[in-house]
Parts: sequence; C-alpha cells; structure tokens
Amino acid sequence: MRRVVLLAGLLSLGLAATASGVDSCIGPLCVSSTATIQPRELPRSGGAPITLSSITRVKTKDGSTPPTLAEISFLIDKHGRVNSKAFPTCPMAKLEGTTPAQARKRCAPALVGKGTGKALVTMPGRDPFTITSPVSFFNATPTGGRPTLIAHAYETVPSPQALLVPIVVQRVAKGRYGYQVDVKMPEIAGGFGAPTLAEAHVGATRKQSGRKVGFVEAYCSGGRLQVEGDLSFTNGDFFPATLTSPCHLPR
Repeated sequence: MRRVVLLAGLLSLGLAATASGVDSCIGPLCVSSTATIQPRELPRSGGAPITLSSITRVKTKDGSTPPTLAEISFLIDKHGRVNSKAFPTCPMAKLEGTTPAQARKRCAPALVGKGTGKALVTMPGRDPFTITSPVSFFNATPTGGRPTLIAHAYETVPSPQALLVPIVVQRVAKGRYGYQVDVKMPEIAGGFGAPTLAEAHVGATRKQSGRKVGFVEAYCSGGRLQVEGDLSFTNGDFFPATLTSPCHLPR
C-alpha cells in the first residue's frame, strides 16, 4: 500500500514539478518548494553575479507532526560557477557556540547568504510548538579542493546551542547540471524537532581587480536556469522536482 501511495504521489508530482515551484502531497505529507535566480537579465557567456534562492515548506493535511526531513539534494545548472576563492573564509571553530548575531559579526567578510529555518517540536509532556532561527551561510575552507559553505542556525531547546552544517559543492557532469549539493539536516531539539521551513538566499558580491564578482555567477542559455531537487524524509518518503527560473539576454 505504501508503494502504491508513493507512486500515485509521484505521478501527480510530475504534473506540476517542471516549473518555478512545486506543490504536492504524498499521503498526508505535503511539500511546496520554489527555486529562483535573480537577476533574470544575464549575459550570453562568461557570467554575472546572481542570488540563488530556495524556499521549502513541509506540512501535513491533517495537522499531525510531519516526518523528519533528513536531506535536501540539489543538482544545479552548469551555466554558472561558484567563486569561493574570491571570498574570505571562516573556520567552523570560530562559529562554535555562537548566536546568529555573534556568528555574523565574527565572520562578516565570509557571509555569503542568509535564510530562515523553522521546526515543529513535539516533546513529551508539552504541547507541540514551533521554533525559528535565522540561518547564515559562510564561505569555508575548501574540502578536498571543492567549495564549501557552513550553514549556521541556533536553537534554544532543550538547551541553547549553535547548529553547524558543512555543505560541499561538488562538480558533476549530468547533462544540464554541473554542480551537486547535498544538505544533511541536523538533529533539531534533541531529535524532537521536524523541519517545516528551509529558506536560503545565497549570493554575495565584492570587488576583485576592479571588477565586481559574485560568490555565485551564471549566464543565460536557452532562456532558463534549472535546478533539480530531491527531498528525503526519515520515513522513506521522497519528493523529486525539476524547478526552472527564466532568464533573458540584455536588450
């Protein structure tokens, strides 16, 4: 029965997955996700600074606690690049034990993105409640020569602590895609938290040799830039989606 429900959900997902966003359900679990790239006016070749944004929401039809989101994987359009070497780095040790404000102050030059995270917490003996944290993305020391970011969030239950997640950007050759990013979600609220919102906006600029460079740059090919996402949950559910963001050449 579970396989039948999953197959039906994937068939319905396929009808709405190739767009700027996806909104679909598998059984009681519902996921909405969008991916956008700004600005939309980009050169034909080379590249220009962009901001890559993604917003993912998780909920259930009946209001019950959703299964825990375990991992978000992205395949990102090959018509671009990550200029991590052009930006200062921040080591993870410098972020340990910091609040969001402290982290952004300590590693301000390495801050390349911001976002928001929310989770539904269901602890024994307490009514369910939601916790929210700013999320910061810092350029980190490369991992095996591959660009690496550190995602920083902060929780106060069951005790205050910083949540640090390394994110490695891998080069791949998969048709339309040239980069792969796998984000493993941290344990939230001692394992009692289920993520309900993951929002990220990654893109920073700086001057290098008199030229404005972006942490992420892209150029326009075929009128679109494309991202393929895959959300995996601890109960075995997964939501694949192909998301596109339109682009055009300078007029």
